Amino acid sequence: MRALPRTLTSAAGVLALTAAALVVGTAGTAQAATCSQSYLPLPDPSCTPGAYNPDVTQSTIGSTICVSGWTTTVRPPTSYTNPLKAQGIIDYGYSDTSMADYEEDHLVPLELGGAPRDPGNLWPEPHYGTKTAYTKDGVEAKLKNAVCAGTITLSAARSAIRTNWTTALQVTGIG
Repeated sequence: MRALPRTLTSAAGVLALTAAALVVGTAGTAQAATCSQSYLPLPDPSCTPGAYNPDVTQSTIGSTICVSGWTTTVRPPTSYTNPLKAQGIIDYGYSDTSMADYEEDHLVPLELGGAPRDPGNLWPEPHYGTKTAYTKDGVEAKLKNAVCAGTITLSAARSAIRTNWTTALQVTGIG
């Protein structure tokens, strides 16, 4: 399930999808969860611990994250992320199962060298609530700008956002 890598190529993946179909009730709402919503607006750390792209280091930021448009070169297509989002909605037990109400978000954002395709770095982040996927986008941009300006290190930004994106600006001294 969610704590394990979410791939659809193994027998375990097929069994997980079969089981997921069984936990969805006739009204279309999830009935069971393997990941906790109690951490919201953060992901459950046992399901989504975050992961880094090994190609992005402090010494490579000038040719990776600090280059305009670089994230588009590593961003996975929705054909990859949508199945993860659908499974994540079930894994988190969200009663709202509308795909449009969530962003399959990178806990460690691509803008800070998060692993693009690692399921442990992706989770269905709600578009609703007081702190949403849209709120996190602003935090990500400010941290990336600070890293590229040399105000903070890549390591400090990654650690802060991975630990708690809602306090990352304060922890790093940016906001």
